Amino acid sequence: MKTSVFFHRTDRCASSWPLARASRVSLAVAALSGLASAAMAQSTGALTETVVTATRTPTRVDDLVSDTVVIDRAQIEQQASRTLPEILARVAGVQISANGGAGKSSSVFIRGTEARHTILLIDGVRYGSATLGTPVWDNIPVEMIDHIEVVKGPASALYGSDGVGGVVQIFTRKAAPGDSVFMPRASATLGSESYKQITGGFSGASGAATYSLDVQRTIDHSFSATNSKVQFGNFNPDRDPFNQSAVNASFGWQFNPDWKLDTGILYSDGLNHFDDGPGRDSRNTVRTETAYVGAAGKLMSNWNTQLRYARSDDYSRNIVAAPFNLPGLFQTTQNQYLWQNDIATPVGTVIAGLERLEQNVNSDTRYTVTERDINSAFVGLSGDHGPHSWQLNARHDDNSQFGGNDTWFAGYGYRITPNWRVNVSHGTSFVAPSFNQLYYPGFGNPNLKPEEGRNTDVGITWTQGGHTVKLVGYDNKITGFITSETLPQNIPHARIQGGTLGYDGQFGNLGLHASYDSLDPHNEVTGKLLPRRAKEQATLGADYQIGAWKLGGSAIHVGQRYDDAANTRVLNSYTTVDLYAEYRVAKDWSVQGRVSNVGDVSYETAFGYNQPGRAFYLTLRWQPK
Repeated sequence: MKTSVFFHRTDRCASSWPLARASRVSLAVAALSGLASAAMAQSTGALTETVVTATRTPTRVDDLVSDTVVIDRAQIEQQASRTLPEILARVAGVQISANGGAGKSSSVFIRGTEARHTILLIDGVRYGSATLGTPVWDNIPVEMIDHIEVVKGPASALYGSDGVGGVVQIFTRKAAPGDSVFMPRASATLGSESYKQITGGFSGASGAATYSLDVQRTIDHSFSATNSKVQFGNFNPDRDPFNQSAVNASFGWQFNPDWKLDTGILYSDGLNHFDDGPGRDSRNTVRTETAYVGAAGKLMSNWNTQLRYARSDDYSRNIVAAPFNLPGLFQTTQNQYLWQNDIATPVGTVIAGLERLEQNVNSDTRYTVTERDINSAFVGLSGDHGPHSWQLNARHDDNSQFGGNDTWFAGYGYRITPNWRVNVSHGTSFVAPSFNQLYYPGFGNPNLKPEEGRNTDVGITWTQGGHTVKLVGYDNKITGFITSETLPQNIPHARIQGGTLGYDGQFGNLGLHASYDSLDPHNEVTGKLLPRRAKEQATLGADYQIGAWKLGGSAIHVGQRYDDAANTRVLNSYTTVDLYAEYRVAKDWSVQGRVSNVGDVSYETAFGYNQPGRAFYLTLRWQPK
């Protein structure tokens, strides 16, 4: 059983929910628990799946004290999503905003925090834009993703700056542990708006070597990214295509049973068309690159160590644009050096390490400062004994611009009975201002200070057989919150309170997934809601296996939200439904059809920017077993 992809949020912290809402949630928990108990045919089984993002060391999912979701390759293929933001939109506690279709700028809000409050890692490599201060989601090839781990809550004590809302880590496709044969794979997809995609790759092992290679080519003629409501005269009714070519490769060498070398690279090159006024086909080139090389092994029987160098490059250049949006370059290069040690002790696994991050900005825009370095030291402890589990982390980051920041995290879990478990945690976080916020000519404020967050989580989980019900509440107070005004300022506080009720279960061949999120993200100075975040969101998913057929669907409802800090531009609520059917033609061949946005609902997640209407996709997949 996997941790549900459809989990987590609820209004305010558990201790401050309005009585009526708390009663409604409690009734829902009881109803879901009773429904699952009545349908039980399986015996209770312990989860054996492990994750690394939540603790920086392999940890069993059911021993975690943090709110963590895993999306595996089978779920990614089942959803048949075309972009990474589409996949994340189905994760409870996560909301998405996009300036149009594929390849267009997207924002990911975890638990109502800002887009800049999430860390994105690709195979452990930090990736994003230091000028915008946000992860860049729009050019990451979905077919090269093996699985995704989403950790919700403060993560600065693990990974440093930006971890106020959480961490998303993408693991690309590689040779699986134990692979000893050559495993090829390929797929081809046709869809609406003249969508075409072809992928191919292989992985395997030979002697001491493991290897993998995947390539992908995507052509999406898409639709107009804007409509007549868009601001600044940017509307253009033409199509805004996105074309992408990508490659992912990895290689490993096992020197002996204790030591191994690993290296890998992800490269994705895109051509994106966008709207910045009538009569002009504006476009830019985008490039995503991550690479790493590292060695890991045992110093002693209970002591593992690793040394790693990683590099990421986020590149964007306008090659045709309106006069007020002249062709320009924005490039962020990050070099990352890591030494980490994992030591098994009687009280759990101790981690201790040193890290250095070098950020460099290259642009046609003249920033007064173009680079900064962060030197870090971290330590942690995670473990379990009987019904108890615990996690402690502390980290010091020394930023060449802002000096030192200290963060910590403490969490505890207790299994009341074999079926019921409670978790509580508290952690601090911080976010260093971006280069745009500090130095963009005419709009930056070099006097900005880092934002600092304090978050408390309380959760309870019920499991029995193939069924899980989970309720999580959280309260996140951000001091020195940076506004999104023309001249950004630090304000005293923003506060985000909320929670999630989720269910994930299996009734024979029928799988069901549901979640309800309630959220109150507001600026404590103005009392206004933070832009582009809904107070309520709900998801529902089902899949059914019958012979060679697998049928399924999902629905998502997002409540009303506002596009601006003044809460004057309304983004209406919407509900969309997706359906899919998959047929296994032969042992190694399958065909999948998908209809997204079945009701052809017109909606916006950013004011004046269109979202996909009804679309059809057909995929032929070959993967020898």
